[in-house]
Amino acid sequence: MCLSGILLGVRGGGVYLMKKSIYIFSNGELKRKDNTFFIEKEDGKKNYLPIENINDIYIFGEVSVTKKFLELMSQKEIVLHFFNYYGYYSGSFYPREHYNSGYMILNQSKYYFDKEKRLNLARSFVNGSYINMSKVLTYYNNRGRHVEEYILRIDNLAEKIQTSESIEELMAIEGNMRNYYYQSFEKIIDNDDFKFQQRTKQPPKNYLNAMISFGNSLLYVAILSEIYKTHLDPRIGYLHTTNNRSFTLNLDLSEIFKPIIVDRTIFKLVNTNMITADDFDKNMGGILLSEKGRKTFIKEFEDKMNSTIRHPKLGRNVSYRRLIRLECYKLQKHFMGEEIYEPFKARW
Repeated sequence: MCLSGILLGVRGGGVYLMKKSIYIFSNGELKRKDNTFFIEKEDGKKNYLPIENINDIYIFGEVSVTKKFLELMSQKEIVLHFFNYYGYYSGSFYPREHYNSGYMILNQSKYYFDKEKRLNLARSFVNGSYINMSKVLTYYNNRGRHVEEYILRIDNLAEKIQTSESIEELMAIEGNMRNYYYQSFEKIIDNDDFKFQQRTKQPPKNYLNAMISFGNSLLYVAILSEIYKTHLDPRIGYLHTTNNRSFTLNLDLSEIFKPIIVDRTIFKLVNTNMITADDFDKNMGGILLSEKGRKTFIKEFEDKMNSTIRHPKLGRNVSYRRLIRLECYKLQKHFMGEEIYEPFKARW
């Protein structure tokens, strides 16, 4: 179902349907009934939800699930993403990989264990991140935000990307670039309540950090959902070191899309007063978006993901969500030796 970014609230509920993603804020139990499913809330009321054309489900409420429900999700190839009470990402139910290819996994592994191949791919992710951060800053600089000094500092660091000799060195370059980039936010955001100061996480220490952390989490899992629809294995990353517990390829790809999806969403939300200081709670020694703030952020994030741009090679409009899938396909061709991977570069 395509709702063009319109958020539908189930009356008295907290279930929000946005295009192909469902966001659940209610407490209750998710159950299967025949070929569809519903959430039975604590008061016994049932909200039935359409199963067709669902891409993924984001669960923010205290929800339990039945075995039959999970079987249905697996059959329909729907990924579930769980967030805790504070809005932090907890984990995902990743159904059996219908599209997984043993041959692709072998090729992904070859690129990981070959030091030079891994480093080249990691450089591409960092270079894509740099180009899109620079595009964002240039866009706002041309509109009177005066961020020239940050553009220059990032440009100077970017000169070291291609000569970096280790993943650790590359991560340091990327981290320093992003630090200067985040410092520029105070110039772009015209609101004294939203000062960056420094990057803080788990928990964030101010409003802006809370929005960055929440937005990045949404992007990480949205990319994970897109990877699921490809032959790629999300456990094998290149810039972010592969380990035995976490998905990492989605983190690699997120570096490219954070500036143009998450950060521009934040700028719009704050500069138009859609989110204000009243949309945050103080919890766990830090500051987090309230449920109202999270819902507002999610609606704007979904609007952004489903908005379209002209694709330079395809010659037609594609959504940002589709753009992420296309980025995955480019990686597949890279691993198969069909073409060298080039990261997406924003054009404004």
